[in-house]
Amino acid sequence: MRYLHTMVRVKDLDASLHFYCDLFGLTEIRRYENEKGRFTLVFLAAQGDLDHAKQAMSPCLELTYNWDPEDYTGGRNFGHLAYEVDDIYAICQKLMDNGVTINRPPRDGHMAFVRSPDGISIEILQKGESLAPAEPWLSMPNTGSW
Repeated sequence: MRYLHTMVRVKDLDASLHFYCDLFGLTEIRRYENEKGRFTLVFLAAQGDLDHAKQAMSPCLELTYNWDPEDYTGGRNFGHLAYEVDDIYAICQKLMDNGVTINRPPRDGHMAFVRSPDGISIEILQKGESLAPAEPWLSMPNTGSW
């Protein structure tokens, strides 16, 4: 058995790709459009998984975009995605600078939570040892559920 992908439904494919690729740093490795089924699947991979994901199609995040408008609820009961990063402060700063709310700041230099445009909770974990606690993260409160 091996892990393949996690699928999340998205309402706005462009906004989701901007978040996951431009801001969060994932890379699109495959796209499948089904005109008869009226949906698009976009598979994304983290930089550390890119070579393996291109060859084995795993591990990936699958964004499912249904062409006919739907209102998705319950993103919180999905749980969350988790990604390990080289510098938790840098990615959180980049996300915050681009209007993404940091729901649980990385006060401990190890863990943070943000939300995608579709309300999917994303846990960000520092690779290796925790970074030293630093401002502005130390004094930043939690903002919403994570």
